[in-house]
Amino acid sequence: MDEEYDAIILGTGLTECLISGLLSVSKHKVLHMDKNDYYGAAATSMCPLSKLYEKFGKGTPDESKMGRGRDWNVDLIPKFLMANGKLVQLLIHTNVTRYLEFKSVEGSYVMKSNKQIHKIPSSASEALQTSLMGFFEKRKFKNVLQYAVSFDPNDPKTYDGLSPSSTMSQCYDKFGVDGNTKAVTGHALALYRDDSYLDRPMMETFERIRLYRDSIARYGTSPYLYPLYGLGELPQGFARLSAIYGGTYMLNKPIEKVEKREDGKIAVTSEGQTVVGKMVIGDPSYFPDRVKVVGKVVRSICILSHPIPNANNALSCQIIIPGVQAKRTSDIYISCISYAHNVASKGKYLAIASTTVETGNPEAELADAYHLMGTIDEKFVDVSDLYVPINDGKEDKIFISRSYDATSHFETTCDDILDLYERITGQAFEFGEPVNVETAQQ
Repeated sequence: MDEEYDAIILGTGLTECLISGLLSVSKHKVLHMDKNDYYGAAATSMCPLSKLYEKFGKGTPDESKMGRGRDWNVDLIPKFLMANGKLVQLLIHTNVTRYLEFKSVEGSYVMKSNKQIHKIPSSASEALQTSLMGFFEKRKFKNVLQYAVSFDPNDPKTYDGLSPSSTMSQCYDKFGVDGNTKAVTGHALALYRDDSYLDRPMMETFERIRLYRDSIARYGTSPYLYPLYGLGELPQGFARLSAIYGGTYMLNKPIEKVEKREDGKIAVTSEGQTVVGKMVIGDPSYFPDRVKVVGKVVRSICILSHPIPNANNALSCQIIIPGVQAKRTSDIYISCISYAHNVASKGKYLAIASTTVETGNPEAELADAYHLMGTIDEKFVDVSDLYVPINDGKEDKIFISRSYDATSHFETTCDDILDLYERITGQAFEFGEPVNVETAQQ
């Protein structure tokens, strides 16, 4: 008889490993398989550096210029964690923080139309000091921020002519801000990817501004964190959590077939052996006939021998280029980390640019990002499809995650994780008491 599990999970990306951990903690019998021989799936960390060169067909790295290969951990899809964001809350809730060490990202910047970068103000007082805008516009910007953090939907005294259902566009009109201030507020602080938020309730933007403020309050330099040794540590941390609660992991297991049986259960076949699950969860690469392409993302991993110019010699930083400043629809993101995070050899920096593809020449869309980076020693460019599941999986019990988007933070990924959890369990995830790992190990 085929061995049966409550859930079979395919792929070891962050989403799949986190779901695996949450289900295992909830006493589900979980089998986790990956066709690769490493964790992280499409978002793995490349170590040593020769693996990155091999993947992109670039021969072998020159250690006299790049340093020791084993000193590198290069993330293929780099993203920062908001210090007060959903992923950090999930890490704390599951106690996976015990396996990881984080370092604060030193700066957060936005590019203006003059191709110069400026530090993103994080408070009303900083808004008055910023060089991002002129004197009168600074005051308007400060007023928007103060209104956003003081607005209470349950207290009409804070409405001042608007209401909880007012759109963000109406809020901007109230304060008379210009296009540059809108770009800074909506894209650099609220982290929207395009301007569709303008026609949505302003409370959604206010919540994002408050998240940015609360995140930066924890460390004072920027709202972002990054794990030492790269993002590959995250899925492995959740895999350890799953294993503690009885989850079984199998790497290097090619998946030959996934099929729904007449009894409603799902059979997964690998290397001639079949296992059965009440449900199957996986990333899009395992289900080509159950997903659709909704766009493309271009990413360019750049190796530098210097910090990004005009970023205060920061060992790490994020730069957002609002679409309007680059004469395009989607924003461009730059994530810069360095040897300080144990992801590069001494004196080296990794600057990764990404954006949603809008033309037939994807790399050319990163021109503004390359301009801000200065001299680039080596770059590795990848264009990948963005996949989403065709259906929600509730009927056939095959649940599929989304591809990673172009953003340089994990908030959208966490939205997908929590949506996937709700589809699987039928109830929204609740952050209760942290998981007691010590009790599970006894």
